[in-house]
Amino acid sequence: MIETKGLRKSYPSKQRGQAAVDAVRGIDLEVAAGEIFGFLGPNGAGKTTTLRMLATLIRPDGGAARIAGADLLADPAGVRRRIGYVAQGGGTADTVTAREELVLQARMHGTRKALARQQAEVALKAFGLTEFGDRACRTYSGGQRRRLDIALGVIHAPEVLFLDEPTVGLDPASRAQVWTEIRRLNAEGLTVVVTTHYLEEADALCDRVAIVDHGEIVAEGTPEALKREISGDVVLVGLAAGEAERAAKALREQPYLRRLEEQGDDGLRLYLDDGAAAIPRLLRALDGAGVVPGTVQLQRPSLDDVFLARTGRSIDQS
Repeated sequence: MIETKGLRKSYPSKQRGQAAVDAVRGIDLEVAAGEIFGFLGPNGAGKTTTLRMLATLIRPDGGAARIAGADLLADPAGVRRRIGYVAQGGGTADTVTAREELVLQARMHGTRKALARQQAEVALKAFGLTEFGDRACRTYSGGQRRRLDIALGVIHAPEVLFLDEPTVGLDPASRAQVWTEIRRLNAEGLTVVVTTHYLEEADALCDRVAIVDHGEIVAEGTPEALKREISGDVVLVGLAAGEAERAAKALREQPYLRRLEEQGDDGLRLYLDDGAAAIPRLLRALDGAGVVPGTVQLQRPSLDDVFLARTGRSIDQS
């Protein structure tokens, strides 16, 4: 459904005399029909720029792409007919109703007025908006407004839906509702591409993920396959403030330890082949150094551990 080769974009530096900023540095990508595909990475990694290029909102400086059979550079109008796009900030006006927004969006895609009204009614019902569909959008909750944004993005029945940070700023319940809508659309055959910096969102929602950093894809695959690259277990050790350096010195040369990362001055992240077997030994080592841990937590590797392994830092630290 989507294929890119060497897609790149640069922007002039805001400081006079400085080199251009490479926002996207040669993205090679394939997205299959019917996938939920995610771009995961910190803010400023190039996710939104990539999505905006694919949605024809900005022109690439180089490379090529085909979306649903249409060439991005040679046939941008053909691409726009085949896609829906929902920006991070949404696009609804405070003073109009969901029904008015949906009818207008359908009309902008060339639909006759009577049919546009029918499509709006279907969308209100499908997205659970009927009850307040004739109220001004300013009265909606964040989750209700985001569902309307997505409804607007698919009113014309696109083949691909691009969602830029679809749940940013939403509470957990509203985020779960948006995930439900995305899964429903995907189950109906829609290919969905999302950008996110939420690890749990990429893990729970996406069939495949491209982890992006500094405009490049540093890892790509299913969430489970990516996490399997980080063999073994992760142990998080909580410490009193200022104890991390002393604890790290006591553990760094232990034979069962594969890697150690200090988490500020009061925590450690340890990578071990067998965490359950190693925990008693690391507790003895800490005790020998006079360090008393506050918490010890065993967990499986996460997508953040994949990012850490590829870039040397956590997504949250980026």
